[in-house]
Amino acid sequence: MGRAAAAARAGGQRRPKVAAAAAKKKKKKKKMAKQLQPLAEAATQEAEEAARRGRHLRALCGASGAERALEELVFGDSLVAEEGELLQRLAGPPPLRATERGNLLRDSSDSEVENEAKDNFLPSKKPAWVDDEDEAEEKIDMTHRYKKDMMKSDAEKTLSKKQFKKRLQEEFQRAMGGVPAWADRENRKKSRRTASDSDSDEDDDLLCRTGNFISNSESLPRGVLQMKSCLPANQERLAGGKLSTVQFHPSAQVILTAGRDRSVSLFQVDGIKNPKIQSIYLESFPIYKACFSADGEQVIATGTHHKMFYVYDMMGGSIIPVHQVRGMEEKFVKNFEVSPDGSFMLLTGTSGYLHLLSMKTKELISTMKVNGRSTASAFTPDSSKIYTYSKEGEVFIWDVKSRKCLHRFEDEGSLEGKCIAVSRNNQYVACGSVSGVVNLYTTDVCLKENNPKPVKAIMNLVTPATSVTFNPTTEILAVASNEADEAVKLVHIPSYTVFSNFPVFRRKQIYLTQSMDFSPRSGFFSIANNKGKALLYRLKHYSDF
Repeated sequence: MGRAAAAARAGGQRRPKVAAAAAKKKKKKKKMAKQLQPLAEAATQEAEEAARRGRHLRALCGASGAERALEELVFGDSLVAEEGELLQRLAGPPPLRATERGNLLRDSSDSEVENEAKDNFLPSKKPAWVDDEDEAEEKIDMTHRYKKDMMKSDAEKTLSKKQFKKRLQEEFQRAMGGVPAWADRENRKKSRRTASDSDSDEDDDLLCRTGNFISNSESLPRGVLQMKSCLPANQERLAGGKLSTVQFHPSAQVILTAGRDRSVSLFQVDGIKNPKIQSIYLESFPIYKACFSADGEQVIATGTHHKMFYVYDMMGGSIIPVHQVRGMEEKFVKNFEVSPDGSFMLLTGTSGYLHLLSMKTKELISTMKVNGRSTASAFTPDSSKIYTYSKEGEVFIWDVKSRKCLHRFEDEGSLEGKCIAVSRNNQYVACGSVSGVVNLYTTDVCLKENNPKPVKAIMNLVTPATSVTFNPTTEILAVASNEADEAVKLVHIPSYTVFSNFPVFRRKQIYLTQSMDFSPRSGFFSIANNKGKALLYRLKHYSDF
């Protein structure tokens, strides 16, 4: 009895729970039915659409030949196409999504011009942040060792990018002597217009002839100098001692050599045998320097320890000694220069005195003096000015007509001046010092500034620079020292780079350089050494002597 009563009570408690669970299930079913109702409706619509397409397909199968041909034109080969492909064709494009449909309706409502305007004027986004360093103008540090030479004053320790670009352009134009033709846009445009008119004629001319159309470049290339080593110019009569001078004749294919063996010799230059023309002997007169006159008819020679000097008249074959120059009191007459126009002869005296003589009469015209001691001098190509290099490192510029000092400047970093040269086109001045550095300046800067900056400091020599000379086309600067073997360098201008193939590496041939010179048209280059030889080189870039 007790068990039956307990079971009845438990059953009475379970009935409400079961009823609640059943109600929940019923609600879920109703909810799912509501959710599935749209799907069922969509399935019904798809079934109806499929039935409609089936009926249409059956109608097509019974169509006439004309209808089938039209179908083939519109839909392709529908007769051999599979049923699925045919149904896909008949179904048309797939339905668009809601977003695509909205975009399509929006684009169709506007015109093409309005759509382009909308695309072009989209709202710009603002940057997430702004960096102050990006907006600030970048400054160039001019105290760097590669940029220090471009500073005009100590205040220019930093420059903006625009200022630095302008400074680089100025340096380039100063080194090139102006704006080169290829960098001048206006002239290039004009030349293009004129060239376009004659292009057709040139093309016709090119097609009407045969031959070698490749020619050598007019300007000397940098890097490697095409040259050939020839027999020494004085091979038929080598000097017995140190050869102090070598010089080419200004107009004839002749070379002059002179040295401590008291002889002056002339040779014809052909690069093969170099036959001797004549030799003269000056008794007890070791020659310090010898030089042709501007017209090439005389040879002037000075001794190592003599007050007098000799003049050799080549046309008359006579040797004229000049024992004393009236008004000039010098114990020794050694170094001298002849003006390019043949009017003057400049003797370098002691204690800074410079004596200007008439080349015609060998009489004193005037005397000038520099502060300190004078070591070297050079005339400008027009013979209107004289550059004098003092032992204290200063360069004095003299006016030949008035014999007044026009300007003077300090050679940068020079402790003691040794040699100086002016280019044939009067664009450059080269100053060689005891430290071995050769500073290259432009003449316009030298005439204006007291402390000019060199366009290039040539530091390839480690011993005192004793010889500098330009070739006639101002494309090569030769620098040398007489205190070290093979101490000769050829510098390409205007790139200011040294030719890598001269002198020949690991081949001792030059020894101590005493003098250097280029032939009148740069076809030959000669070096006088301490072994009594006038080494001769053929520069292949130049076709003439």
